[in-house]
Amino acid sequence: MQVTSTNIAKPTTIIFAGEEVITGIYKTPTNQPIYLGKESVQGDEVSDRENHGGEFKACYLFSENYYAYWKNLYPNLDWNWGMLGENLTVANLDETKIHIGDIYKLGSAVVQITQPREPCYKFGVKFGTQKVLKKFVKHGRPGTYVRILEEGFVKTGDHFELIEKAKNSLTTAQFYKLLFSENKNQNHLKLAINIEALPQYKRDKMREYIK
Repeated sequence: MQVTSTNIAKPTTIIFAGEEVITGIYKTPTNQPIYLGKESVQGDEVSDRENHGGEFKACYLFSENYYAYWKNLYPNLDWNWGMLGENLTVANLDETKIHIGDIYKLGSAVVQITQPREPCYKFGVKFGTQKVLKKFVKHGRPGTYVRILEEGFVKTGDHFELIEKAKNSLTTAQFYKLLFSENKNQNHLKLAINIEALPQYKRDKMREYIK
């Protein structure tokens, strides 16, 4: 995996349900290194602190490989890296191969895979339709958030160096399916509740589905 683009956002006001809302989803390439802090990317807009930023959502990664898929569905949008709201556009990021808890050296930072992205209405506003949310879930390639174990700079061209592979974990794709499937895999649920790289509230939620 290699960083294709580093992206940050300035605060942008959108209208949803007749209300003005400030969002940081409109990210654009920086063409310079970005600093990964413990709670967020330095200089990046995080408007909704309840649902974005923080230890388990400090930085969001999305795969360059799926851009062609989304461009084909929405060709009239103003396409550039960062379009999916990611801080880091990453070549060859594959949610079926990365595991929650995997630890990587990236630039001068050390990051840990935490949880997949769950799309909200702001994503729908950006794409011009709330129907995109179901399409995003169905596609099953949500990208991933990371926790910053060691703060540092990341730049275009940096490679992910695997430091530690997670044990007794789930791939990001497996956990994403677990979140949205009606008939949840019981074995996967039992694994999920013990994955320390997931926030506690996510683990508690998964525990509710265990039979």
